[in-house]
Amino acid sequence: MEPWKMILPCLLLILIFLATDLVRPTHAIWLNIPSSGTKCVSEEIQTNVVVMADYVVISENYTHTPTISVKVTSPYGNNLHHKENQTSGQFAFTTAESGNHLACFWIDGHNQGGGDASLNLEWRTGISAKDWESVAKKEKIEGVELELRKLEGLVEAIHGNLLYLKRREADMRIVSEKTNGRVAWFSIMSLGVCILASALQLWYLKRFFHKKKLI
Repeated sequence: MEPWKMILPCLLLILIFLATDLVRPTHAIWLNIPSSGTKCVSEEIQTNVVVMADYVVISENYTHTPTISVKVTSPYGNNLHHKENQTSGQFAFTTAESGNHLACFWIDGHNQGGGDASLNLEWRTGISAKDWESVAKKEKIEGVELELRKLEGLVEAIHGNLLYLKRREADMRIVSEKTNGRVAWFSIMSLGVCILASALQLWYLKRFFHKKKLI
């Protein structure tokens, strides 16, 4: 047997392990919501990415679980999700804008003053938000084939992120070049103003000395 045929199964198992590790659900985030304030989390996400989140309120300072308000906004301030009087819930959307997406939580007014509350938030994006169980049932795949599908999705996600970073780098380069051009023109204009001011000062002094017949 050729050496590469012996190594191939090992490489395949390593890739499957990495795919399984990378596509696992995002760990939950614990947020402490003050009784009279707002707690926000944000993540920079590119366009056409699926975002899903589940949240639940937990509090030991209340005789009953307090309700909260939830608001999710896009980088340009568009409202993606807004709910009030919630103790638990979820939201999902597909991004239409690239940039920081903001999710804010605060305790409803009739519950304020009773102490802080803790919020458990599970935020998933991209391939982590995909329901692989449904995919497996629908396409009747399992085991290694399912893990390969996960790996394929992971590769596509990485490729998309690389393209996004490439576009961002190009945009930043354009902005940098425009800024450098403006700074250069400003420097030239400043130098021209200084030269003009010096010439006017010399002309004025020469005229002054001529009038006083000093030269």
